Amino acid sequence: QLVESGGGLVQAGGSLRLSCAATRRTFSNYAVGWFRQAPGKERVFVAGITRSGVTTNYADSAKGRFTISRDNDKNTVYLQMNSLKPEDTAVYYCTYRPLPIPTPRSDEYYYWGQGTQVTVSS
Repeated sequence: QLVESGGGLVQAGGSLRLSCAATRRTFSNYAVGWFRQAPGKERVFVAGITRSGVTTNYADSAKGRFTISRDNDKNTVYLQMNSLKPEDTAVYYCTYRPLPIPTPRSDEYYYWGQGTQVTVSS
């Protein structure tokens, strides 16, 4: 089970830190991704991290502003979001797949959290 938290309402230019906590003890074996879904739009990839945490990748929209990280001792993955824009408004989901490397394809992930709402006002 995955539980996201940290969403909320923030003004443009502000920051939020999302957390994704897993109850599965083998979470550290899996790659993790963050996706987001805006109203009326498809769910899209935001960032991914390998199981070791050494390698990360980002969507172009997130590069330079967002940072994904993980603490395997706490079974938690984070998404630090800075310089937020109104177009970042969406429900943010974390997900993992039983492989070491993340992918930007949502259909290649098996487990999803319930999502956390991020709203950025202009």
